[in-house]
Order: sequence, then C-alpha cells, then structure tokens
Amino acid sequence: MKALNYLLAIAMVGGASVASAVTLPDIIGDNMVLQQSCEAKLWGWSAADVVKVTVSWSGITYEAATDDEGRWNVAVATPAASYDTYSIKFEDGRADKTINGVLAGEVWFCSGQSNMEMPLNGFWTQPVENGNRDIAYSGKYRGKIRMATIAKSAALAPADSVEGKWKECEPVNARWFSAVGYHFAVALNSLLDVPVGIINCSWGGSHVEGWLPREELVKYSDVDLSQAGDADVRQWDQPMIMYNGMLYPLIGYTVKGFLWNQGESNINQHDTYPQRLAHMVQLWREKWGLGDVPFYCVEVPPYSYGDVDGINGALLREAQHKAAELIPNGGIVCTSDLSKPYEAEDIHASMKQPIGERLAFMAAVRDYGIEGIVCDSPTLKSVEVDGNSALLHFDNAEGGFTPNRNLQGFEVAGDDGVFYQATATAVERDIRVECDKVGEIVEVRYCFHNWMPGKVHSTDGLPLVPFRYKVK
Repeated sequence: MKALNYLLAIAMVGGASVASAVTLPDIIGDNMVLQQSCEAKLWGWSAADVVKVTVSWSGITYEAATDDEGRWNVAVATPAASYDTYSIKFEDGRADKTINGVLAGEVWFCSGQSNMEMPLNGFWTQPVENGNRDIAYSGKYRGKIRMATIAKSAALAPADSVEGKWKECEPVNARWFSAVGYHFAVALNSLLDVPVGIINCSWGGSHVEGWLPREELVKYSDVDLSQAGDADVRQWDQPMIMYNGMLYPLIGYTVKGFLWNQGESNINQHDTYPQRLAHMVQLWREKWGLGDVPFYCVEVPPYSYGDVDGINGALLREAQHKAAELIPNGGIVCTSDLSKPYEAEDIHASMKQPIGERLAFMAAVRDYGIEGIVCDSPTLKSVEVDGNSALLHFDNAEGGFTPNRNLQGFEVAGDDGVFYQATATAVERDIRVECDKVGEIVEVRYCFHNWMPGKVHSTDGLPLVPFRYKVK
C-alpha cells in the first residue's frame, strides 16, 4: 500500500519510479538557501520505510520514517550564514540523491499580486525603472542571492508540490526575478553580508481570499466558493486556488519572515481588509509553526482606479495600515511618493528599488538589530484646530519635513464636508495648514485620493503616510 501511495504522490510532483532516488519537491534542490542557525525542515517521498539525510556541513546523518503516503519529514540543524556551499545526500536503501550548491543565509517569503510578481524585465509596455541595468549587473551577486519563483498553479484541494526551482543570480535568471524581491535581497545582503534567499509566490490580480483555504473562507458570507474552478471566472479572482496550488506545497519551508505586496484587487473591500489580512497572517504563521515571524506589507501605489479624484484607493491604503497595526510583528512601508507623473493609468509603478530597500531597512532595524537606520514613515499623531488654521503633529518626524515651504497635497473641509486645497507650511516638526475658504476646519487630509502622489518627506527621505482626520 505504501508503494502504491508513493507512486500516486510522485505522479503529482513530476513523476519518478520506485527504483529511483528519494523524490523531492522543487523547493528542495540544487542552489537552495536554508535559513541559517536553525532547525530547517526538509521533506520528500519514498517507498522505503526510512530515509537517511546527510548534511555536508556537519557530516550528521538524520533518519526520517515515511508515513502511509510515503512522505517523510526531517529537521536539520543548519550552520551559521556564510558563502560556503554545501551538499545534502538523501538515501532510502534503493538509490541515493544529492543536491549541491546549498547556502545558509536569510530566507524571506514574498507573496501577493502583480506588483510583487513583476520581474526586473517588467511587463508588456510597463518597465521596471533601471531594470535592464540591474539585470546586467546582477552577476555580481552570484553566490550571494538566490530566488525560487513559484509557478502559477490553481488547485481546488491542497497540492503536494509545485514547480519552482532555486536559481542563481545572473542575468539570464535575474531578468525573471521579482523586482521588489530582488532589491530587498540586494539591500539585505549589503546590510548583513550574508546570502539571501527569496521565495516568490505571487499571482497577479489575486485577492486575499485566494490565499486562504476553504475551511477559513466558509466563515465569510461574502465569499462565493463556487467561483473556485469556475471557467467563467478569471482565475486570479477565484478564492482559495492560490492557497491550495501554490502556498500549501511550500508550508513549512523555514523562513525568516514574509513580505506582502497586495491589495489592488481588494480595493472595494476596505472595510473588511484589515481583519481578513490579519486572519490570513495568523493562519500562515500557525501552518508554518515558526511563531510570530515578521510580516511586512507594501502600500498599494497611487493609481486612478477609474477615477483620479476618487478615494477607494486611499481607503484601501488606510486599511492596509490598520492591518499592519492588527498583525503582531507586522509593518508596512509607504509608497505614496513612488509613482511618476505619467503613471496615473499604470497600476504597476516602475520604481521598485526604493520599495525593496524600504522593506530591507525595516527588517534591518526590527529583525537584525542594526542601529542608525530609520525605517518608519511619518504618521499623523494629533491635530490642533484654530478656526481656519490647524497645526498637525506627527510621529517619526524628529528632523522635520522637506520641503519646508509650500507643502502640497493637503486639503481641509468645514461642516459642509467640501474639501479645498490648503496652504501648508512646515513649523519645526509640525505642519500648519490654512484655508480662507473654510471658516472652521472640521476635516484635514493629505494625499487622500486614488491618484495623488506624495511630495512631503521626512528629512530621512521617507514619505509622509496619507491620512484623513475629522474633528470629533
């Protein structure tokens, strides 16, 4: 029975024969990066009762028993990070299999929709800024950065495996690397001087609901599970299929943390997005069993969403920040300043390097204890109103703001709720807004439109987070 179940299992992971070596998922293979100094999980399938796993860095041999389905799991003690390469040998008494080029370093799991998926060589008519240059020079990170790009795979039930092999960093491979993931890895490698591995598990257009399993989605009355597998529904709009086909086969691969760039497809669900994303994170962490590992989000970019003056995009950005507050050990990087003037109709803003760097700075400060780096954008703290003038106080703005005159993007409204452009001036660490069209300021907002790129920064170069405030 075990041999039969094993044959069924390996048929799902690409095919093999019982006489062959141990079968491994794509994510466990040549050039993989293991999380350093931990008990890293490895797994696979075999028709034998026991599989032996020998790691070259210590010479230790681990033994793992197979279950009735032929699957085995083992945790191996990994070495401290270095640029030394290692091998791992798998034996089941029938044949053996060795994977080579293994590194120990820092492993991060990237997921979301198209702005995380977007490779260095861009999409059709939508480039990544300096993408070709970064591809050309990527070879200098050979032996330092690796990436596994997970194939889009829809499934109605949890899959055993998914395509996505580890690739070395060189131009022929790097052109297909997630641009955000690549720039995060480059920055983190520069900061820590250790290898960095990125698992890019993204599907353009996907909703949060696509990354949750059926047993959780049934709790939501607004989710139509009959859409999963429906040929009349675009795959990226379907619930649970990404979780089953792409995420589930990777659960347990030991990582340092998660990076999440998603939200555009949930643009009209801002009321439920914070709780639902927090629910997703809680579930992922439970499945991985690594505790409250970091989960860092990326703001959706300024974009028209069919109405440049609308606020659905602004409401979703607000919801993302609420989600980051709900998620233990969560964080979010602001991207309000990272759209060019001509990108109002381009949901894939071209500037990916600053996003990757801001994520890396957050990880450096919060997870690696590097002092001296600022990673948090200025956020509104409180407001003092005096007639048609208001003084705004902020967190994370110790050095004040730039520019210090004629700050753009601020609006105020009175009792009638009609907003007018306000004159804004930096006053030490605060900002004063004024408008002679309003008798008594009741509401203040900054860049609270679908399309209104931010131009105000802290002196550390981080953008002011868009906000809205209403006097109670």
